[in-house]
Amino acid sequence: MGRTNLDPIMTFPDGSHLLISTACSKEGSFSCALYMATIAADDRGAFRVVSNHLAAATCLVAQEDAFNYAQRLYPRSAEAMKKPPYLIWPGPGPTGNADV
Repeated sequence: MGRTNLDPIMTFPDGSHLLISTACSKEGSFSCALYMATIAADDRGAFRVVSNHLAAATCLVAQEDAFNYAQRLYPRSAEAMKKPPYLIWPGPGPTGNADV
């Protein structure tokens, strides 16, 4: 997996985390993806993609679409989920590396 941002939406009782990633393409469109993450005692992480990239013309709309999708996936946990806005990673710079 390349560099990406991950922002936790919620932590489940078993200790796993629902994360959202937001990216901006060079063309200016935004997309979000949802991941489930578990962190082992030795700090190793395991990530599983929960959604495809949900694209939109604006960052907030992409994040709201992903949030709504997460609420449909986990309706019993919907009230506990962190609402948008979330972190944004703008994507690779002109050299292909992240501009930090």
